[in-house]
Amino acid sequence: QVQLVESGGGLVQPGGSLRLSCAASGSIFSRNHMGWYRQAPGKERELVATMSSGGSTNYADSVEGRFFISRDNAKNTVYLQMNSLKPEDTAVYYCLYTKVYSYSHQDYWGQGTQVTVSS
Repeated sequence: QVQLVESGGGLVQPGGSLRLSCAASGSIFSRNHMGWYRQAPGKERELVATMSSGGSTNYADSVEGRFFISRDNAKNTVYLQMNSLKPEDTAVYYCLYTKVYSYSHQDYWGQGTQVTVSS
């Protein structure tokens, strides 16, 4: 099992910034992806950004150039720096840790942290 602890959500005005953190512990696997998804009320959960243990990144078009994902492999922690926040970024943000095997993968989800962008 992998446990994920998220932090950093909150209320911010449009145009502001927030930084999310997610620390993984437990059965850590060398080949993994860590990242963030979000779910707004009445909508499906969607990709925000992911980063592999090797450093490859993937961003949703809607956040490209505004959000930046990074990770500290020594701390098994992933960060999401969110800049120029918009009201449409309001959602519950979930951390994802994926163990990558040769022919399969295993996902672990955090409990979610609320991000609200409002004036």
